[in-house]
Amino acid sequence: MRKHIVTILFAVVLLFGSTTEGFAASSTYTVKNGDTLYKIAKMHNVTVNELKSWNGLKSTVIKPNQKLKVTKTNTSNKKTPSRSDDDIVLKEITVSASAYTANCNGCSGITSTGINLKRNPDIKVIAVDPSVIPLGTKVYVEGYGYAIAGDTGGSIKGNKIDVFFPTKGEAYKWGRKDVKIKILK
Repeated sequence: MRKHIVTILFAVVLLFGSTTEGFAASSTYTVKNGDTLYKIAKMHNVTVNELKSWNGLKSTVIKPNQKLKVTKTNTSNKKTPSRSDDDIVLKEITVSASAYTANCNGCSGITSTGINLKRNPDIKVIAVDPSVIPLGTKVYVEGYGYAIAGDTGGSIKGNKIDVFFPTKGEAYKWGRKDVKIKILK
């Protein structure tokens, strides 16, 4: 009987010991070839700006084998934006919104943050002026829905945005209009 108790206790210690290591290991991520900050942020349900802040990054350039912190150190005051009335709105602005697609002559389909729009046609991405809306910011665009500020554009300056659509037809249908944007926490 004593051997069984000792065996069970040993198993419990091993179980909790390995679980703790698993949690510790999941707070960092080792960059692999082809990774982008956006891809890593999406994988860990955080923003590009959070990754940059936690890791002291000045740009979105990362290198293979680089270790990145991917979890919040203090989550007590943070709230993950949701698709409900409980969203925390940091700011609301009116912008001139046009539309774009990845399927045009000369378009690579890769955003400035590394999102492959051709491989992810259903993703909601907007192109922004990063001095107005920082890249990686979660937003709600009137008439478009929840999106990520994941791209920039040569003519996107000030209170202008481009909303991504997978087809030219959808982009033409959107046209150009003034819309309200909620910048979310």
